[in-house]
Amino acid sequence: MSHFLPDNFDKSKPLVLIAGQGNYPVLLAQRAGSAGIPIRLVELGEETSDKLVESFPQNERTFIKVGQVGKLLKELRKFNSGYAVMAGQVTPGKLFRGLQPDLKAVRMLAGLKRKNAETIFGAIGNEIEKSGVHLLDARVFMDEDLADQGLMTKGKEKVNPDHLSHGIQVARENARLDVGQGVVVSQGTVLAVEAFEGTNSMLARVGNFGAKNCLFVKVGKPNQDTRFDVPIFGNQTLLEMKKAGIGNAVLESKSVIILDKHSVLRNAKKLGIGISGT
Repeated sequence: MSHFLPDNFDKSKPLVLIAGQGNYPVLLAQRAGSAGIPIRLVELGEETSDKLVESFPQNERTFIKVGQVGKLLKELRKFNSGYAVMAGQVTPGKLFRGLQPDLKAVRMLAGLKRKNAETIFGAIGNEIEKSGVHLLDARVFMDEDLADQGLMTKGKEKVNPDHLSHGIQVARENARLDVGQGVVVSQGTVLAVEAFEGTNSMLARVGNFGAKNCLFVKVGKPNQDTRFDVPIFGNQTLLEMKKAGIGNAVLESKSVIILDKHSVLRNAKKLGIGISGT
């Protein structure tokens, strides 16, 4: 069913999908359901798409606000779930405003030396595991969408090997420092690095520079917690690249998920954007 399932996976036990934004959780739910796995949904307030919510009967879904860790654990027990998976982005700013922590979350946050997306979601993941629910790798059922090694679509612009090497080096160092997982370079110059604002906002900034031969590189972190943190490349990113005048993307193979891969590669070909895996 998926390379990322544990060896002892029991498909008779409900899998709870903790769903953030976008098409990622929609695709994951469809594929898990097609494999005959019973799915339950945790809707995150102001994050989960209406399309996904409406696809679940009321008795197979529940609603929580971002930050209600105690309620999340309670709902997992109510569903008698054996497994859970986190998929889809949560608005980054909610870590600083709009977070509505319950008592369990307040206690959890008080124990963190650093409070950022990785530490907070990592702590939530640990609480889920402590409750007896196996939190799966977020790449589960998304095997076919992982970036491949080598050329996937040919773009209109050629990629200079030296510029490519430079871009990969900067992207990996940026990821190692846990700043972000994407960078844009142009002929040896770093135009932008991804940080808290996310990939698409970074790409929009690049469009203001009018630079030529731009290359977008996205990689995974050296010690990535793939229970909740997986680099994504999708159709929206492709459109942002086009608007910004970026002609090529290089993605770390077997690490970056090309969300709805066939659609993305087809659209990249139409737009004349090259996509390769490294």
